[in-house]
Amino acid sequence: GPRTMRPTSLAPRGLLAAALLSPLAAGFYLPGVAPREYTEGDKVDIKVNKLTSTMTQLPYDFYSLPFCPPKDGIQNAVENLGEVLHGSVIHNSPYEVYFGTSEAKVLCRVPLAPANAKKFAKKIREDYRVQLIMDNLPAATKMIQKLADGQAVTLYDRGFRLGFMGAPEVPDTIPGVAYINNHLRFVIKFHRSEQYTGARIVGFEVEAYSIQHKYEGDWNDAEPDKVRMLTMPVTRDLKPQPVIATESPGREVTKEIVFSYQTGWEQSDIKWASRWDLYLYMGDDQIHWFSILNSLAIVLLLTGIVAMIMMRTLRRDLNRYNAEDKEELAEESGWKLVHADVLRPPPQAALLCASVGTGVQLLGMLLISIVCAMLGFLSPANRGGLLTATLLLYVLMGVPAGYVAASVYKALHGDEWALSTALTALLYPGVAFLLFVSLNFFIWAKGSSGAIPIGTMFALVAMWFCISGPLIFVGSFFGYKAPTADPPVRTNDIPREVPAQAWYMGPAFTMLIGGILPFGAVFIELFFIMTSVWQQRFYYVFGFLMLVVLILLVTCAEISVVLAYFQLCNEDYNWWWRSLLNSGAAGLYLFGYSFVYYGTQMDLVGVVPTMVYFVYMFMASLVFFLVTGTVGFAAAYSFVWRIYGAVKVDEGGPVGNGGGKAVRVADLWPRVPPTADVPHTGPRGSSSMRLAPPSGGKPQSGAQRQLIRRGAHDGTMPTQAYRRGRSAHGSTGGVPPDADVLRTTTISVRISTAVYLARAF
Repeated sequence: GPRTMRPTSLAPRGLLAAALLSPLAAGFYLPGVAPREYTEGDKVDIKVNKLTSTMTQLPYDFYSLPFCPPKDGIQNAVENLGEVLHGSVIHNSPYEVYFGTSEAKVLCRVPLAPANAKKFAKKIREDYRVQLIMDNLPAATKMIQKLADGQAVTLYDRGFRLGFMGAPEVPDTIPGVAYINNHLRFVIKFHRSEQYTGARIVGFEVEAYSIQHKYEGDWNDAEPDKVRMLTMPVTRDLKPQPVIATESPGREVTKEIVFSYQTGWEQSDIKWASRWDLYLYMGDDQIHWFSILNSLAIVLLLTGIVAMIMMRTLRRDLNRYNAEDKEELAEESGWKLVHADVLRPPPQAALLCASVGTGVQLLGMLLISIVCAMLGFLSPANRGGLLTATLLLYVLMGVPAGYVAASVYKALHGDEWALSTALTALLYPGVAFLLFVSLNFFIWAKGSSGAIPIGTMFALVAMWFCISGPLIFVGSFFGYKAPTADPPVRTNDIPREVPAQAWYMGPAFTMLIGGILPFGAVFIELFFIMTSVWQQRFYYVFGFLMLVVLILLVTCAEISVVLAYFQLCNEDYNWWWRSLLNSGAAGLYLFGYSFVYYGTQMDLVGVVPTMVYFVYMFMASLVFFLVTGTVGFAAAYSFVWRIYGAVKVDEGGPVGNGGGKAVRVADLWPRVPPTADVPHTGPRGSSSMRLAPPSGGKPQSGAQRQLIRRGAHDGTMPTQAYRRGRSAHGSTGGVPPDADVLRTTTISVRISTAVYLARAF
């Protein structure tokens, strides 16, 4: 009987990878474009978009292949920034469709030179699809997919296949030979209502067939419809159209291809506002709920750990540290011992602040974009709208980025504010821009429409330097002018030595633990996002995505607090960079997962497509690192300030919160006669500092020795406690030495204090 080449169904993994429509997003769906009503005989424009392939990830202009040109010439449609960055090139088409008119037409005949035949064959082997647009709806191929339980599900895939490769199981085909789909059947669905006159288009389906057309007589290029076609109307017994560029035994070179199409109309009950549901809903949403439940389980686990630390361990520590008996805490271990170093500025403070500022900029961009998309303001009907809005939001988020970076840098007592601000504005955007430009050269060499034009490149640079950069400097100005809160503790001049750490407290292991939990909370949703990007499907489950992002932020904050607490308990006060890297290590897991996804889901061919994949995944991983790291840093920063603001570090009260004025230990020693000796004997925990009593004075009391020992330990001594120590042996207690003796004694005691600190730690 008659035979036609039917579209193949999606692979099973395509069902899992399909984008789903969130109920929350659907409830607030705003189409984004005004509807248009058609009456009988109105012309319906069909536009051609790009050629796309999941095997190369390189889009091409439709007219880069020798298709039939329009009668009025090729005309470009207006494109926004997002469409250009997507590689979309929209033109008018030669298809003439009139509302309500069902007919079959011959489009044109294309003489095929060997070079053009090779182009067609190459694109068919690389599984390219043709993208068409009608009334702002993309063309879709209808497919029937059978599930494991035997149920049949109707799915829609964007565009139609350019052709297929011959195989033994395909009748009338030669294995290894490319066959082109040169006949299209448009199935256009429309909806009528009493609320408006005419009808609205609610569906645009395309069925592609390969037909080896034959005709009688000479070909008429001016009026191809007058040529007598022997293969129209199309029947099932027609042979497919091969594309052969090289002659061989049993294979004739393809000299021409005849293109044709036919239209059909179907009335539908689908309303205009719901016409995108067929493209967006392509499966079951149970997998997304499973992802959320998986993420919630991780959050509940971390919440329990944090609650245990806060409610039990930390409260016990605070009660013990704030006890009145200070003698018993002279050699206590724990996070209080590093109170004089916990706020010590880290190395490369400007780079740290730039990383945090850029993370704030990206986080604000992502949250606002997801909210707008969730409410329907960035619907797929507005082509390129999501990417355009994302770029605009990134530029406008320069103000909070500069403000946060400047505030943190000011709290770290940095004096190179210009360097910090410049790094925030230039460092990470510069890295992304260099990668983007370098990759663009390779894409341009391939002749792909995905290569960014030079004009668009200058527009991106102008947005960067003329808008984003100045806004970051404005935010930095206000950040440096804003008052900073008093630190909860004071910092020593001499840094405390960090004890040797166990292997599980090293940076590598804490990053391993700190990154896997945030990544594990979102990796299922990341799979859907990556599939939407690399398998070229719509992603519109922003309601689910918002829930997952909120869970991710909570996970990053909690794991950062837990690891910071464990680190401080081990007397390691270098928490600044570690808090950023621990939770930010989720970006490393994402980049590692990109290799797994490449090996299991991708079927790329060629070096440039592989470069495109890994360069963009590296940039996405860098964004993920900065966002998760910034959240972890903010949580650890708040945690450290709170716990050290609640503990008493001297007898005068919490320093910086109403306590006594701190005095350097060396300031006490001018009252000590030059005959004083400071022996240091015994291991840690039994060291003592003995002073010869001044002339006419009394021996030192235990309270004074404890005061001096504590002062030598943390480098500060409150004035009130110093006065009590002096009152133990008299307010004057000896004859003040002259200037030379005073200088010698001061230097000697400072050296002795340094030796004592070295031995003690």
